[in-house]
Amino acid sequence: MVDLYHNRVLELAADIPHVGTLEDAHGSATKVSRICGSTVRVDVKLADDGDTIEAIAVDPKACALGQAATAILSENAIGATYDELVEARDQVRAMLKDGGEPPRGRFWELRHLEGVRDYPPRHASTMLAFEAVLAAIETARTSRAAAADALPAA
Repeated sequence: MVDLYHNRVLELAADIPHVGTLEDAHGSATKVSRICGSTVRVDVKLADDGDTIEAIAVDPKACALGQAATAILSENAIGATYDELVEARDQVRAMLKDGGEPPRGRFWELRHLEGVRDYPPRHASTMLAFEAVLAAIETARTSRAAAADALPAA
């Protein structure tokens, strides 16, 4: 049996970077696990390319697993692109649901959550931060598009 709450998971859960809110966020999203009630709110500010995270703030109200995943996301999100975050989310999902390899690169520490695979009710809380950051980016993109459409024609 895998120890879900091993030392590194607890260290990550106890030291989450960028906790709070962004006053000048371009996009925000909150995701909730219907299974356990965990929530994670993510605010993002995007670079001029509309694709890269320039600033992030997180507000997790989750179990240690959800908080650890949020810490890994928050620590490594600045400079990440939407596509990198989609890839990380998909790799975590594959790791948990299909026995896939843990993510490599920027989000390599998600490997510490590999033991969650054996506990399907914990999958949702582990995925929340990545679902929230992607939704926040999509909100930011929608807001930018609406603002651009509102500009008078030159």
